[in-house]
Amino acid sequence: MASTRNLQKAVETPREQAGAPLLGSPERVADHLNNRIFFRLFQVANTLQKQAVKELGVTTVQWAVLGALSDPRPTYGVSVGTLADFLVVSRQNLDGVLKRLERDGLVERVTDPEDKRGRVVNLTTEGFAFWNDLRERIFQFYDQAVRGFKFDDRVALAHYLNSLQGQLTKVSLEQPRRERKKGRKRS
Repeated sequence: MASTRNLQKAVETPREQAGAPLLGSPERVADHLNNRIFFRLFQVANTLQKQAVKELGVTTVQWAVLGALSDPRPTYGVSVGTLADFLVVSRQNLDGVLKRLERDGLVERVTDPEDKRGRVVNLTTEGFAFWNDLRERIFQFYDQAVRGFKFDDRVALAHYLNSLQGQLTKVSLEQPRRERKKGRKRS
């Protein structure tokens, strides 16, 4: 029973902390805890996006694309599909980001030397220079963001996030997905 009480305390809202009744059964408490975890991940991702644009002048996807393409090993480039899979983004979203980075002269799409029908993405010389400057600011960004975490806490957090990502890829709900109703047109 002590573990149930600890779980309940972990998910208490300020209203509940002020004396309102706790949430109920362990299953119900776990549902609320899971909701809190995933909502917090949503908030963290949005805060990261907002702060990246504010402090670094790039979106998190731009940052990730530049970092992924910055590998100094000799390469002929990365296909859009491979890059999308690596970053866990859709090809459509990645295409828009690549267009903006191309417009800014940071990346280029060129014919794949191994398959003339395909195209690959490379950082330009300007892109490498931009990334090298940005990377130093990113390290400062990271340091400030995790300042209150001990090294072991950082290792544990990375471990749990990796585990969560792996578990998310295995989610398979038994019931069919509910279709959203389309809004009615007003006459």
